[in-house]
Amino acid sequence: MAEKSDPNYKVIAENRRARFDYFIESDLEVGIVLSGSEVKSLRTGQSNIADSYASVEEGELWLINGYIAPYKQAGIFGHEERRKRKLLVSKRELSRLWQAVGREGMTLVPLVMYFNHKGRVKLKIGIAKGKKTADKRATEAKRDWNRQKERLLKQG
Repeated sequence: MAEKSDPNYKVIAENRRARFDYFIESDLEVGIVLSGSEVKSLRTGQSNIADSYASVEEGELWLINGYIAPYKQAGIFGHEERRKRKLLVSKRELSRLWQAVGREGMTLVPLVMYFNHKGRVKLKIGIAKGKKTADKRATEAKRDWNRQKERLLKQG
């Protein structure tokens, strides 16, 4: 990731629930095709990727159901809030993602949307496998135990 002192790096939206609902096998940084009013809206930090997912359709990678709030100053030249947005990825990575989704039953989950050090919007997607309810409980129990362990170490 980028350094903290970088003035251009800024997290726009984060899918915090993804790591709770899925086992993230690997992640990949991809570009995203946006219109001008969408970028202006993202600069104000008004977006949500919690309910969205990525999909390989017709030989291209798409972000589906990602929300970007309308930009009021754009007037009639605005954008649709939940339209499909094309994700930019190399052909080799696209074939690897398609194979993971098709053969291995994986899901493409957006993790973080951010401005990189050049000021461009990037999306980090995770190649993930869904967790069962028991796995979620185990993750929660492990997290609680680690918190309790930290408290004990602080006191002792």
